[in-house]
Amino acid sequence: MISHIDHIVLTVAELDRSVQFYKRALNMEELTFSNGRKAVKFGNQKINFQLLGQEPRNRARVGSGDLCLISTWSLDKVLSHLSEAGIEIVEGPVQKSGANGPIQSVYFLDPDSNLIEVSVY
Repeated sequence: MISHIDHIVLTVAELDRSVQFYKRALNMEELTFSNGRKAVKFGNQKINFQLLGQEPRNRARVGSGDLCLISTWSLDKVLSHLSEAGIEIVEGPVQKSGANGPIQSVYFLDPDSNLIEVSVY
């Protein structure tokens, strides 16, 4: 029934701060869409950002996200990039279980304390 994820939405305190973080930390592309909304794009997916209360049907709170993103880079290259970008690793590298088998992962927090996991198969 489901073929893939198109986008996810993170509730954030400051739109521009979040966009800049994801561009710096993960080399994502900034997008602006309907009514000035903000997002970042990677591959065929995107992360939309919303302010608390901006979308009444969404009850998410700032910092409630937990994402696992798969990298095409080696984990050493990911770690080097994150270090150069000033991103503090909160856990890893560690072995975890991904959707398609074992993965090596590192974890860090975005500016709103959403947990970001970058992994390599």
